[in-house]
Amino acid sequence: MEPPSSPADGPGLPAPISSEVRHPRRRRRRTKQAAEPTPSTPSPDRPFGDLQVSGPVARALEGMGYVSPSPIQEAVIPLVRAGQDVIGQAQTGTGKTAAFSIPLIEMIDPDLRELQALVLTPTRELAVQVWGEMARIGRFRDLRIVVIYGGQSINLQLEALQQGAHIIVATPGRLMDHMERGTIQLGRLRFVVLDEADQMLDIGFADDIERILRHTPTSRQTMLFSATMPAPIRRIANRYMRDPAWILVGGDAEPVDQVEQIYFEVAERDHPAALEALLREPGRITQALVFRRTKLGVDRLVNQLQRRGHDIQAIHGDMTQAQRDAVMGRFRTNRLRVLVATNLAARGLDIPAVSHVVNYDMPSNVEEYVHRIGRTARMGRPGTAITFVSEWDFEMLDKIRAHVGDELKQERSSLYHS
Repeated sequence: MEPPSSPADGPGLPAPISSEVRHPRRRRRRTKQAAEPTPSTPSPDRPFGDLQVSGPVARALEGMGYVSPSPIQEAVIPLVRAGQDVIGQAQTGTGKTAAFSIPLIEMIDPDLRELQALVLTPTRELAVQVWGEMARIGRFRDLRIVVIYGGQSINLQLEALQQGAHIIVATPGRLMDHMERGTIQLGRLRFVVLDEADQMLDIGFADDIERILRHTPTSRQTMLFSATMPAPIRRIANRYMRDPAWILVGGDAEPVDQVEQIYFEVAERDHPAALEALLREPGRITQALVFRRTKLGVDRLVNQLQRRGHDIQAIHGDMTQAQRDAVMGRFRTNRLRVLVATNLAARGLDIPAVSHVVNYDMPSNVEEYVHRIGRTARMGRPGTAITFVSEWDFEMLDKIRAHVGDELKQERSSLYHS
């Protein structure tokens, strides 16, 4: 697939490199025979699949259970090390955070006490998740990694920034607040990462992203990661990236093979009863992520089913950070059975064990459907995606079926009303 060029914004992007078909050429570093590392002896590089990683990073990866690189890590890491701008097109759960974190942490100079790398994410949850993974990968290097997001005390952030930061992970809105205060300066940045770029644009951060990039050196190295590549993303890439390599992993937003996809024809008025029937069916749902279009819809459904005794909670942008953290803590530790979320709130949530995704409201487009069902059947686990199809959803159902083919099957039961 080759994206169209945009005459107004440059010559256009190169065709994507599929990391499952072609890899950039990689040179293995030759490790010299050396004594066991001491405080004065640098730790030697170690193998990570076909790659070599620095000793401190290798120790951290071993402790995190990393054995070999994922396809996107295998493709991206050598390019970043070589100074190449990179576009990584991949779904959530493919290992892209480590794909940019490993080379960045290797390349940051801990003796240079200034901000060297910026990672932008669309949501608070994703910012915290990325920060946590970068901190774990960099635990054996003397690096300061600071996370900045709205809903957190700005005074606490100021205290952290005053101690210095090599890397900042931030949401665009709160970063802009600090830039206006003069508490974050971007003039000496070496690296910028735009993570989940399509979601940042969906939220409305396009102008903020461009303003932030204009405050960074033109010599910076830029990495952009996105599940999809709509025209606004391509325009940003053309304007602010230098001859980027485009890595495409896992096809163009294809569903996970292990997802069982089924749908029920359910009148909209009967959606609550249909969901309750699913939840009461013995042995069917272990843990579910339920999607609704709006925050109001999320709250209404949760209140209705809580009154009927179900273990169900909401997550959306109107909740405080403490409330969101408490809900996610319960869900990740299997102490909460059902989480109801909007598309935006669910993006970036680290939920490896969810058995079911329920499209309570029909997705607005095919890509949204693919993103939603990608929250189950992760890391090789089986999973099921259930979609409720109401009386005016059949046009979108036809589009989804045209995309996924026979994988999406209708199921009928007397439990469901129509």
